[in-house]
Amino acid sequence: MKSARLSVSHAAPPYTPAKPLDKDLRGYLQTNADVVTRVTKPVSLEYIPALSAHSEQPILFENIIEKPGFRLCDILVKHRELQARALGVTREDYLRTLAYRLRRPPRGFVDVADGPVKEVKLKGDQVDWTRLPIPIHSEQETQPYVTAMNIVVDPETGFHNTSHAGTILTGPRSGLPSFVTPHTHAIMKKYRELGHTRMPFVIVFGVHPAYEIMANFSGLHMDMWGELEMVGTIMDQDIEMVPCETLEMRVPAQAEIVVEGHVDLGGMRDAGVSVGPTGYYLPKSSKLPELTLTAMTMRADRPIVRNHQTCPDTDHQPLPRLCHEAMLYNRLSEMGLAVRDVRFPTWGAALSCILQFDYPREGMVNDALMLAMGSPWLNTKMVVAVSPDTNLDDAADVYYAIATRCDPSRDMIIVPHTRGSPYDPSARPIDATIKSRHDPKDFIRSYPKHWGKVNIKDFL
Repeated sequence: MKSARLSVSHAAPPYTPAKPLDKDLRGYLQTNADVVTRVTKPVSLEYIPALSAHSEQPILFENIIEKPGFRLCDILVKHRELQARALGVTREDYLRTLAYRLRRPPRGFVDVADGPVKEVKLKGDQVDWTRLPIPIHSEQETQPYVTAMNIVVDPETGFHNTSHAGTILTGPRSGLPSFVTPHTHAIMKKYRELGHTRMPFVIVFGVHPAYEIMANFSGLHMDMWGELEMVGTIMDQDIEMVPCETLEMRVPAQAEIVVEGHVDLGGMRDAGVSVGPTGYYLPKSSKLPELTLTAMTMRADRPIVRNHQTCPDTDHQPLPRLCHEAMLYNRLSEMGLAVRDVRFPTWGAALSCILQFDYPREGMVNDALMLAMGSPWLNTKMVVAVSPDTNLDDAADVYYAIATRCDPSRDMIIVPHTRGSPYDPSARPIDATIKSRHDPKDFIRSYPKHWGKVNIKDFL
């Protein structure tokens, strides 16, 4: 007699479109022109944050009054439709495609001697990144804030590690980067242990959005590959890299602008107010390392600065969590669940996750919730499981499902004393009030200057 076995069916590899993805941001914006809002009328840089944040689709400012010769774009991955376009697949295939490609080996990259990002080269005293259209993101901030992709190289493995560490612009050749990813801190520690007093650091403005999705990967990988080695894997094509001008590093040849420099590994400097992913001005203060710029290269024809407006609900919230969603998709699928979607919604303050699936038997929902709560990330404070008929793009529909299908005494799990504990351990009703230990002013939501006072239609 044959023994019974648990059978888990795996779908065929996701469809890969016959047409290759564009190599650069310019090509992406042209290919997806049907959803790109092009603002050709003159617009002041101080209005751009509010106008960007009001947009639900890619927006390109082509005539910035204070910064002639440069352009700025934003809102490339805010919604599922846009995320799917970044991989060149349908909305329905997007999450399964990303999850599948993240399980494949790194493709690496192709070294080339030159590329479009080398058309203009500035070094030493020629460097001045205050020339770029870098906005001040919110009402209480006082300095421009860079949100572009960053690269550091692991001194032991040579792998290129990427992130989007926000950098406060403090002068023509200086800044204060905020490193929040554990991998960057691990690499900084390696440089210190090797006796280095500074770390080579690169900021890359304007690449295809697939680069940005991979740049925010967070999982066990540093001993096998760096994120840039995987960009070609999720794009299903080779990517080209060129040498830096002043550093022993390589950068995307098709980028719009590259800024090179060194991060001081010694002292730290007090930073001003900035916006966190929750939309609050918290923490109120922080100490950050200093960045000194050594070179800047760019395209000659109106290079595009890629901005990630930080508030209120923009690319800034979903982008760091897109790979999280794909990794949870893989782990939930291993349980035998028919996963429909995994989402860290923008309206969840970057702290809430929604799992959408069908399940074959009781107990699997709790297992799925515990799996997500036990993930290594800090943004699974509250996890909700919903059925496939709930619209994840509609916060009201998700709340309706919670209100009508959840019995708190039976269907809510409270896990105390963890980083992701969402509720009071005594099982009182959800307390969403401002806690007395905080100053109520700490919970003032951040908004761009001129929020609600400018209308994108006036600039079209």
